[in-house]
Amino acid sequence: MTSFNTLFYKELLRFWKVGFQTVAAPVLTSLLYLLIFAHTLEGRVTVYENIGYSAFLVPGLVMMSVLQNSFANSSSSLIQSKVTGNIVFILLPPISYFEFFGAYVLAALCRGLAVGAGVLIATVWFVDLSINSIPWIVTFAVLGGAILGTLGLIAGMWADKFDQLAAFQNFIIMPLTFLSGVFYSIHSLPPLWQQASRFNPFFYMIDGFRFGFFGVSDVPPTASLMAIAVSFACLSAITLAMLKRGYKLRH
Repeated sequence: MTSFNTLFYKELLRFWKVGFQTVAAPVLTSLLYLLIFAHTLEGRVTVYENIGYSAFLVPGLVMMSVLQNSFANSSSSLIQSKVTGNIVFILLPPISYFEFFGAYVLAALCRGLAVGAGVLIATVWFVDLSINSIPWIVTFAVLGGAILGTLGLIAGMWADKFDQLAAFQNFIIMPLTFLSGVFYSIHSLPPLWQQASRFNPFFYMIDGFRFGFFGVSDVPPTASLMAIAVSFACLSAITLAMLKRGYKLRH
């Protein structure tokens, strides 16, 4: 456990020492999203009965922040270590691939939850937000952050350069996030796109998380929980297999 604790602590310090950039900046970005979309669409768009658009938007922005920053933490840390060559100092000590996986994903989750909490605190002053079920909120936030932290490890191992990592984020993570129902309900989409949205695992993370606030969702929360639990199990198995092989880590 000493090696796990050391690596986990190192990853925490890595993002916390530049917290103005890694935590405060994403909070400001989400706050700007809220101000712009709420000003433009409040009173013009009704998603759920008796729920204003601004209130509907906040859980989506919180969860989007958790997901994007969890991915950014693990992926940027790993690619930076590979490019600078200091990955050798992580691979040489007797750290098992389970400890490697756990430390990176847990640190990524911590950053994601820190940013998500910051977004919630910053936006709750502008909307009348209710909470239906804290356990559902916590469950989806933790699982969602863990999934994106795992995806960040996969992207960090696969990429050899920063521009490859940027391509992974811009062409996979960003589209899946923005098309997951952060700014809308899938019931407002044409039938074809409603069905397409159900193949997006990010949709289940956002929808289940929003259920924790309002008690209403586009799909049953148990179905969303099952979808993301299976996704996490599959991605974890793939990531552990890649780590065991030392995929693009040992040259």
